[in-house]
Amino acid sequence: MSTISDLIKELVIYGENVGLVDKDDEVYVINRLLELFKEDDYTPSEENPSPRELHIILEDMLAFAVDKELVKDTIANKDIFDTKIMGMLTPPPSYVRKKFNEKYALSPKEATEFYYHFSRATNYIRDDRIAKDEKWSSKTEFGTIDLTINLSKPEKDPKDIAAQGVAKKSGYPACLLCRENEGYAGHLTHPARNNHRIIPISLCGEAYNLQYSPYVYYNEHCIIFNDKHTPMKIDRDAFAKLIDFVRQFPHYTAGSNADLPIVGGSILSHDHFQGGGYEFPMVRASYEREFELKDYPNVHAGVIKWPLSTIRLQSNSAKDIVDAGDQILNLWRSYTDEDAFIYAETDGTPHNTITPIARMRGDLFELDLVLRNNITTDEFPSGVYHPHQHYHHIKRENIGLIEVMGLAVLPARLKKEMALLEDAILNGKDLSAMPETESHKAWAEEWIKKYDDINKDNIHKIVQDEIADVFSHVLEDAGVYKRDEEGIAAFMRFTDLVTK
Repeated sequence: MSTISDLIKELVIYGENVGLVDKDDEVYVINRLLELFKEDDYTPSEENPSPRELHIILEDMLAFAVDKELVKDTIANKDIFDTKIMGMLTPPPSYVRKKFNEKYALSPKEATEFYYHFSRATNYIRDDRIAKDEKWSSKTEFGTIDLTINLSKPEKDPKDIAAQGVAKKSGYPACLLCRENEGYAGHLTHPARNNHRIIPISLCGEAYNLQYSPYVYYNEHCIIFNDKHTPMKIDRDAFAKLIDFVRQFPHYTAGSNADLPIVGGSILSHDHFQGGGYEFPMVRASYEREFELKDYPNVHAGVIKWPLSTIRLQSNSAKDIVDAGDQILNLWRSYTDEDAFIYAETDGTPHNTITPIARMRGDLFELDLVLRNNITTDEFPSGVYHPHQHYHHIKRENIGLIEVMGLAVLPARLKKEMALLEDAILNGKDLSAMPETESHKAWAEEWIKKYDDINKDNIHKIVQDEIADVFSHVLEDAGVYKRDEEGIAAFMRFTDLVTK
């Protein structure tokens, strides 16, 4: 194993090669790392090491730290320690913002490419973990959709879980999205962010910040969050800010989770949007029915062929498309159609909201308004417009913004369960013999009949395609109007209101 001096030298060379460490700062960074590892001497080999991937260098440094009892040998503690290591290579916020603005003056795309590369180089985005995610695409009735089994979040270490249970809770930062996370050292109940840098931006004159998700479910998965810790709210201002964002970053999509439980995101307490440089399947959905908006002749409107009930607006006027979107939102908020089991509220609890998505299509602003409703019943306690129980063996979680746009984010358990299922099918095993396959038994027995020949060469793709079929039905469950004759007629009753 290399000495700690050799590892520090190797890490600093890495930092110089990826643009994190300036040659003038080399000695300063080395001395900070020596202090972290409680070393007084620096005696590296004269020969420069062969380049290695960052995570391998850090793994060797962590092994040294564990051996020297500088850090406990648990996932959470080691994540905190290696983030502290990378924080010592990461330039200050002022430098990153200056570089971003210089790049933006050339083009918005150059600015985001620089910032994304930077976020990966600092290990804020852990490429080695992201690489573990399983990703594929499959054809469905609604075109090709994308799916990923999320394996990038590390499993909880039992020792960490026990320690977190007795750890003192802190209210700073107030949540995972607050700007106070920038450079924060972290602890067992809050991830370290020493290597995290954010980019201030302005949306409609209000202070927001741009950052990337550390788990990047898709290319350049970014988060745009309010400078203040204020709750999410879907309203005219939200539409205007989304449109303003894609005006400033026309190569990105931007959208918002809905602002109600069940149909909303996991962090409703902090106003934020999500976006990125990725063509979501929803973008390719075409109009099924088009109509005119009486008050907004400059806005092209229609319903698209998508499993969730979606009105698409297009216009060359930012103001007109925002105003039209606001009119539809206000109508939907108060809209009740008992025949279609749509209730604006029950006992004073609101149910109707919208998941909005903005993008540029050529020179036109485009705004997708996905109608959502979070009503529950005794039959569907998790939500009427939520994945129904017979699909929970694949997907039981809420359908948020990313899934709405056609990218399935599936639980890590499926990786093991599908491998066992494939083995059981190939070898004629009883699917009810193991708990990992028992929940999939009825589903598998249904689709097995469709295939004349299932073998070791095609079974994995077959299972992937069948999972995609389930996901398309899950999205239909989340649609407030079903795609049958009755549902289409009910949807038209609502769209008729917005044309009057």
